[in-house]
Amino acid sequence: MNTVVIGAGMHPWGKWGKPFIEYGVAAARAALADAGVSWTDVQYVVGADTIRNGYPGFIAGATFAQALGWNGARIASCYAACASGAQAIDLARTRILAGLCDVALVVGADSTPKGFFKPVGGKRPDDPDWLRFRLLGATNPAYFALYARRRMALYGSTAADFAAVKVKNAACGALNPMARYRKPVTEQEVLASPMVADPLRLMDICATSDGGAAVVLASAEFARRHGISRPVRLAAVSTVTPTFPNTTLELPAFATDSAAAVSEQAPQLRIPAPERPFRADIAHAAYEEAGLGPDDLSFAEVYDLSTALELDWMEDVGLCPPGEAEKLLRAGDTTLGGRIPVNPSGGLASFGEAIPAQAIAQVCELTWQLRGTAGARQVAGARVGLAANQGLFGHGSAVIATT
Repeated sequence: MNTVVIGAGMHPWGKWGKPFIEYGVAAARAALADAGVSWTDVQYVVGADTIRNGYPGFIAGATFAQALGWNGARIASCYAACASGAQAIDLARTRILAGLCDVALVVGADSTPKGFFKPVGGKRPDDPDWLRFRLLGATNPAYFALYARRRMALYGSTAADFAAVKVKNAACGALNPMARYRKPVTEQEVLASPMVADPLRLMDICATSDGGAAVVLASAEFARRHGISRPVRLAAVSTVTPTFPNTTLELPAFATDSAAAVSEQAPQLRIPAPERPFRADIAHAAYEEAGLGPDDLSFAEVYDLSTALELDWMEDVGLCPPGEAEKLLRAGDTTLGGRIPVNPSGGLASFGEAIPAQAIAQVCELTWQLRGTAGARQVAGARVGLAANQGLFGHGSAVIATT
C-alpha cells in the first residue's frame, strides 16, 4: 500500500498579526479544495503544534478540527521543534499504511514574535532550551554563526559565498506567491546588510514569520477509486534521532550533530564514532527507505536557517562531497535551470520560520513541483524531490516524494 499527497495548500507567509488558527484553517481549506475532497471525507487530522500560542497551540489537532467544524475524525497533535510538520506527516502516513483510514489532513501554522525565538514557560533551569539561551547565550542566530565559522575554518568559505546563496533563493522567492520576501537581491546588498552574528548578516539569516501549510494524504487505492489524477507518492519519511553515546551523565546535551560531537573523543572513550553526522543520517535513512539515492533527485528543499547552513545541507543530503557545495553553487548547478535546483521555493530565506508549518510547506513544494504546477519556478521534468530539515535536540526530518 502506498500513501499519496492528493492536496496541498498554504496561507501566504508574512507578519499578519492574526491568530495562528486563521492561517491553518486557510491552508487546510486550500488543501482540501486542491484534493477535491470535502472536510467530511477526512478521517484523521494531525496538527503540528506551536508552543507560543497558548493552549490551542499545544493541541493543534483538536484546534484545527474544531475550527473546521467537528466531523468525528480522529485526531493527533505533535511537537518536534522544526521537524514538527514532518512528524505530523509521518503520523498520518502511518495510519493510512496501517489501513486504519483512507484520508488524512495534516496542518501546521504559527504566529511568531518579532525578532528571534526565545524559550517559553518561564525560568526553567532544568530545561535545555532555557539553558542554551541563558547559560550559553546561544540564540538561534548565534549558533547559525557558529556553524558558519566552522564551515569557513574547514573549507575556506567566504561571506561572498554565503551571500550568493541568498541571491539564488531570493530570485526563486520572487516567483513564489506564498513567499514573504518576493524581491531579488544582489550580493552587494547582502554584504551591506547589518551584522547580526559574525559572520552572518541580516540577509543571511531567516526571519520569524506567520504562516500556515497543509497537505491531504490518502491511500493510493482511495486516489484511484476517486479518479484523482497525478497523485504524488510519499516514498519515504525519515524522523531518525542521532547516534550519540551518552557520555555526559547529568548535564543536558546541546549538540545534535553526533559525529561532530563524539568523533574526536571516540578513541579515548573506546566507543565507535557514528558512521555519519546526524543531518547526513537523516537523509540516508530516507534514501534507504525509498530505495533511491542523491543521483535520483530532480531537486531538493533544504533547511536554510542561514545561508551557510544551506551549503552544509547540500553536502549532508549527498549532492556533493564535504567542502564542495560552493562549487555547485558558483557553477549554477543549484539554481533554477541548473542540474539540481536547491530551494526552488525560495527556502526560508524567502519565507522565514513558521515552525509547525515549515516541513509541511516543503512537502507542498514537492507536490507542486512533481505535478508540474509550480509556475515560473517549475523545475523541468521533476520526478523525485527531497525535503530535509532538523528539529533542535535530535529531531530528524526528511521526506522523499516521487511522481
